[in-house]
Amino acid sequence: MSDTVEAKVTHRFAASPERVYDTFLDPDRVRDWQAAWLRHGGMGGDVTASELNPIVGGTFLFADKREDGEARHWGMFLDLERPTRIAFTWIVDESEEDDPSEVTLIIEPEPDGPGAVATLYHAMDAQWVDYVPQTEKGWQAMLEGLDSVL
Repeated sequence: MSDTVEAKVTHRFAASPERVYDTFLDPDRVRDWQAAWLRHGGMGGDVTASELNPIVGGTFLFADKREDGEARHWGMFLDLERPTRIAFTWIVDESEEDDPSEVTLIIEPEPDGPGAVATLYHAMDAQWVDYVPQTEKGWQAMLEGLDSVL
């Protein structure tokens, strides 16, 4: 990507950074938080695919039913540093495969007590600047969905 824009959201969790990290990547829990994410985002919660191999270089595929058809999201894990960092590519259309956007989730201990603070950064091609607010809304719903299953 040459010129990029960034979506950024932050969420506070009562759970520890380790628990947030592990739940985000646990193949047995991913479907739960994805369904919650979709419900929080007003999209029903009908997950049709939830596959991931949470290792650096491993891939993932998430899919769900929406009013206008199936939405598919896939990518590859770029960096995994338990319990503080998860980085991955994010693709929603085959045309993006050669130049995918990148997402980084930073999970830190809550400075004012127990729990964790997660900040998610989504760097995408500048052509998508008008979609930054929508992207932030989607990621905020994802973090809320994740929180609801912790």
